[in-house]
Amino acid sequence: MSGTFVATPKFIQKKWWLIDASGIPLGRVASRIAIILRGKHKPYYTANINCGDPVIVINAASVLITGNKLQQKTLFWHTGHPGGIKERTWGKILDGKYPERLMEKAIERMMPKDSPLARQQMKALHIFAGAEHTHQGQQPQTISYDKI
Repeated sequence: MSGTFVATPKFIQKKWWLIDASGIPLGRVASRIAIILRGKHKPYYTANINCGDPVIVINAASVLITGNKLQQKTLFWHTGHPGGIKERTWGKILDGKYPERLMEKAIERMMPKDSPLARQQMKALHIFAGAEHTHQGQQPQTISYDKI
C-alpha cells in the first residue's frame, strides 16, 4: 500500500542553527529564518506538526537596512489605554536598548498568524544583538550568507 507520508512528533529530529545577521538585508534573513522555524526546509514537512528547528541569530543590531527605511518606517503598538497608540522609527529601535526586536517582529510577521503552533515555533527563536550567545552547549551549525 502506498500513501502520503505524514510526519509524527516522534519522527522529527531537531538541529540547532546559528545565523550571523551582520550585513545581510533584514527581509532576506528574516524570510530564511521563518522557513527554518516552520520546518519547510525539511522533506517531511507537515503543516500541523512543529517540524521546525531552533535558530540562534547573532549580530541582529548590525542587520542591513536599505533605502530610507530607518527614518520612514515605524512600528506601532498600543498600551491598552484610550489614546495609547505608540510609534517608533526603525532607526530609533536599532539605536535603542533592544535592537533585536526589529528582527523579532520581522520574523514573527512571516509566521502563521495567531495559533498555538506559531507561538511554539517562535519559542525556538533566540536573537542576540551582539556576537555572543548563550547556547554553545547545543553545538549549533552555522549557516553562511550564500545559503540564505
